Amino acid sequence: MGEEDPAAARRQARGPQGEVSTGAAVEATGSGVTPAARGAGVATGTATTPVTRQPAEDAATGRAATQAARVAVEAAHAEHWGRLLALLTRLVGNNLDVAEESLQDAYESALTAWARDGIPAKPDAWLLTAARRKATDRFRREATLARKLPLLLPEEPEVVTDMSTIPDERLRLLFTCCHPALPAEARVALTLRLLGGLTTAEIARAFLVAEPTMAARITRAKKKIAAAGIPYRVPSDAELPERLAGVLAVLYLVFTEGHSASSGDEPVRHDLCDEAIRLARVVVALMPDEPEAAGLLALLLLQHARRNSRTGSDGRLVLLPEQDRTRWDSGQIAEGLSLLRSAARRGPAGPYLLQAAIAAEHARARRAEDTAWDRIATLYAALEDLTGSPVVRLNRAVAVAEVDGPAAGLDLLADLDGPLAGFHLLPATRADLLRRLGRTAEAAAAYREAIAGAGNTADREFLARRLAELTAG
Repeated sequence: MGEEDPAAARRQARGPQGEVSTGAAVEATGSGVTPAARGAGVATGTATTPVTRQPAEDAATGRAATQAARVAVEAAHAEHWGRLLALLTRLVGNNLDVAEESLQDAYESALTAWARDGIPAKPDAWLLTAARRKATDRFRREATLARKLPLLLPEEPEVVTDMSTIPDERLRLLFTCCHPALPAEARVALTLRLLGGLTTAEIARAFLVAEPTMAARITRAKKKIAAAGIPYRVPSDAELPERLAGVLAVLYLVFTEGHSASSGDEPVRHDLCDEAIRLARVVVALMPDEPEAAGLLALLLLQHARRNSRTGSDGRLVLLPEQDRTRWDSGQIAEGLSLLRSAARRGPAGPYLLQAAIAAEHARARRAEDTAWDRIATLYAALEDLTGSPVVRLNRAVAVAEVDGPAAGLDLLADLDGPLAGFHLLPATRADLLRRLGRTAEAAAAYREAIAGAGNTADREFLARRLAELTAG
């Protein structure tokens, strides 16, 4: 099946439904069902009296059952896909393709089976049973894989009735997707595809590339995992700090692309932000004692809490000092601050904890003028010492300018042209500081450079407005 989307069930739930395999229609009896909409004479364990229905009633009942099944399958996809795929991958001998295709088939079968038989009381157990049987069938059909059949559980897999005693294997899958042997763009795509359950088309749209290009990227990554023998396991204690940093970097990259889109017409892509937060929650739940994992989740929540105020009704970007803070999400801010306090007690501050502490200073300020820029500048200095990142220096310059004036901030930008060549926020920041110093001609030139380098339409329009205001004045 190759490059079929792993979320075909979700895609079918959103559009016209073609013919669906019914091979898994009764594959999970024993999981229990709660009827979404039962027709006449459906067995429920006791005798039933046939009920005479008119054709219109039968059609309405069927439509209601089909719709209920679609909703349930989509919910099960969002909630269980990642865990089921991780577990199934281990059960089929770490073969990602077989696991992914078998689970996809199980979701497709659920559309028909659940509409007819009712929604299982434990959808995840039903889906795992169906997927294991699909995998068994696939191994039987493919002679080249026949020797791997013993890797499956019994030849006729038992019905799974309870997932609570089955270990969660998502960390194995996550560390495999984020293995340092894979290119960064492949790590992101695999994580969204296999852990997040996004389709190839959805990932391609999110990163503004053609679907065949994204499909090829995912295929190459999976082939490299197999060819290089990348292990399907959680790293050892000695490897864990470096490998965990790689996982968190992938999640932060997904969020950053959503929070400040690098290209296209939309300045913010909420779907990517939401997916990054969801996956960060998974990591925190599976690694509750890792302060940097909690620090990343706190950072994402505190930044995303401002989402409703970052663009105006006309779609234009609104800078932080000008945002309506009453529109910030107080629930996400409270959760982020609580996570930050808890994580800070568990170990030394790493890069995500420091960034979360910076975001917390902004979140605590009721008005822009209440922002504790001196504390923010100090935190950025600590973060720069820790990471040596030129982007951190750029942000530190903004904070220093608020404390010591634009000239002090401009001095910090002096040696960044090489490391940040082509990064449009460098000339944009320089332009703003030059404007505040009254150096209009230099500021205008910097604005033009920033406009030329901006990939996002909203960024270009914002910078063009600033340039127009500068030259008009």
